[in-house]
Amino acid sequence: MKSIFNIAIRTTIVTLVLTGLIYPFVMTGLSQVLFPWRANGSLVTDEKGLVVGSELIAQGFVNPAYFQPRPSAAGEKGYDATSSSGSNLGPTSKKLQDRINDDIKRLKAENPEATGPIPAELVTASASGLDPHLSPEAMLWQAPRVAKARGVSAERVKAVVDSNVEGRTFGILGEPRVNVLMVNLALDRQFGKATPLPPAPEKKETKDAPKESAAPAQPTIQTTPPPAK
Repeated sequence: MKSIFNIAIRTTIVTLVLTGLIYPFVMTGLSQVLFPWRANGSLVTDEKGLVVGSELIAQGFVNPAYFQPRPSAAGEKGYDATSSSGSNLGPTSKKLQDRINDDIKRLKAENPEATGPIPAELVTASASGLDPHLSPEAMLWQAPRVAKARGVSAERVKAVVDSNVEGRTFGILGEPRVNVLMVNLALDRQFGKATPLPPAPEKKETKDAPKESAAPAQPTIQTTPPPAK
């Protein structure tokens, strides 16, 4: 019994040292030597050397001068790298259908000069909620809006997209794709940074305004005071 206990203790210690110390340190060291940029998160910097994001993580763009990625269900407001997830809503979900219909209306309003149907990926979130890529077709569908906002021809914007198309991995895996963040940075380098949008006006609540506007106002009940005795 004692020998079995000793063997179990030694096995546990050896496994802990191998898998908990040696293996992580060796892998971390090799990755820092062989591909340090990838190992450190594939961080992307602007012309000033400031980190503006990661090549692997999508981020939302609301300025019409930038391409927009797929919708995101990661986190409360989407594109939360600490809360990667999908919506887990099924195809029969009314909530999902309402969200897609709202996105379709928004995309049509924001892209009046776009031709053809809206690409499905622009109204469907990825499983991670952080997919940084779009198909070339989904990027080119948005090109007229981006060109108009930047005051350049659509052909020049399309040329930037075409120059950033990534082919299939190893020539056989996946489909051609475009990294949205990398294209937006390329647009800034070629045409200059887009004019920032004005801040949204703050909603001020008056003193007498009810805090819950959604709740219906309660009717005033007139009461007659009892007669004095």
